Amino acid sequence: MMMTSDWLTSRVQASPQKTALIIGEQQWTYAELDQKVNRVCARLVDAGVESGDFVGVLMPNCLEYVCLIHALARLGAILVPLKTRLSAAELQWQIEHVGCKLVLYSEELVDELSIVNSQWSMVNESWLDGDLSLTINNCQLTIDNYQAVVFTSGTSGKPKGVPLTFNNHFYSALASGYLLGVLPDDVWLSCLPLYHVGGLAVIWRSCLYGTAVNLHPRFILEDVNRALDSLPITLISLVPTMLHRLLETRRHWPASLRLILLGGAAAAPELVERANGLERKQLTIDNCQLSIVNSPLVAPTYGLTEAASQLATMTPAEAAQKPGSVGKPLLFTGVEIVDENGRSLPPNAYGEIVVTGPTVIAGYFNAQRITDSDSSFNPHPSSFHTGDIGYLDDDGDLWLVQRRSDLIVSGGENVYPAEVEAALKRHPAVANACVVGLPDAEWGQKVAAMVQLLPEVSLTESELLAFCRDRLARYKQPRLLKFVSELPLTASGKIARQEVMAQLADD
Repeated sequence: MMMTSDWLTSRVQASPQKTALIIGEQQWTYAELDQKVNRVCARLVDAGVESGDFVGVLMPNCLEYVCLIHALARLGAILVPLKTRLSAAELQWQIEHVGCKLVLYSEELVDELSIVNSQWSMVNESWLDGDLSLTINNCQLTIDNYQAVVFTSGTSGKPKGVPLTFNNHFYSALASGYLLGVLPDDVWLSCLPLYHVGGLAVIWRSCLYGTAVNLHPRFILEDVNRALDSLPITLISLVPTMLHRLLETRRHWPASLRLILLGGAAAAPELVERANGLERKQLTIDNCQLSIVNSPLVAPTYGLTEAASQLATMTPAEAAQKPGSVGKPLLFTGVEIVDENGRSLPPNAYGEIVVTGPTVIAGYFNAQRITDSDSSFNPHPSSFHTGDIGYLDDDGDLWLVQRRSDLIVSGGENVYPAEVEAALKRHPAVANACVVGLPDAEWGQKVAAMVQLLPEVSLTESELLAFCRDRLARYKQPRLLKFVSELPLTASGKIARQEVMAQLADD
């Protein structure tokens, strides 16, 4: 079994003076980052953190968060990244589900503290400065040790804890770099939140590659455009909503940019074509003359939290020739299309996507709580039934037909109708509800709900939305509500979801 110290220690030994992190006008080398991480380790030890402890982090993207990621790995503790957009009740459930020994937070999120009976500690700049430091005998971890438990939505409406190992991250980084390439001076612009597997993956991959991360607190259009125009950004991770907004404000891409990794939701071929058609100011020397060269930049990707991010990715040149596909499975990853009985299907046949490989988790946190009816759980290591519908074409390229059953992907965030419906039905005036996703030019999909009220009960849209705000994150709340006396039903008595969608789309 492979033993390893934390990856930052190894990176500092290899390239201490290379730039590790850029935030705004500040930047740090790997050696400088390592010193700050050591100070954070001392703070964590003082707080009683030990190897094997679960530590929640409720913070926006920042230097302190990056240091915590590396410090927890150095101590052998397990990161539990908490979404800053969740309601108090959602946070409470996740913290208790994992059993966090400590929850770390930043000052701007202090209002959340009253909802959890846990040990809390505020992280600020003082954690990174001063003489407080710790000499650490680096914890000799196996590569199969847990690095984080990342929560993702479940088809039953309850979140699921996804335990990611260093092994998952390692093979994901290796496979991504193998396909997309790594240059010594790469600078990866990331505005994906560090509580998402995509944001976390950028931190670990860059550390393993020895390249730099330009980290943003979130997607702020002006700041991202400024970074693209003033820094030598070579890669950027985006969801389709972000790319759509960038295209509304840009006339060209910078010369340094070589790749736009586009994931988180299905990307319309028109969006990819429009992004690739934007002029790229890249100058090359050909017979001593300068010329402008345009080449495709967008690499559509399909990934899952349960597989440490990327599963299949199409290179920009291939994507331009075959719009709509997400390409072939990455190195080490296997993709199979199966029918409802688990039998393998031939090319061009629709079925469930099943993935295998070393990036795939062995099971969910507290797997014994997962019921047999949950089709996405598979007890066998390195095999995962995604619930997504797709097919492999004759070339072996993967096409997505539908993300997980009834899943709504809005702005790159997963929203499961069952969770939103449960929140709506908790209102005493609501008899039943059906939630669907409707197409939206900016968000990809928007959450829409048809609500059946109890007889002779009055309720306004604003009252129901106010009720939901305390129970659902903002991105999960309906953007369209329609009250009805009865929901449309199928012949078997089930809610006719397609008819609900059609009626809501007409409103």
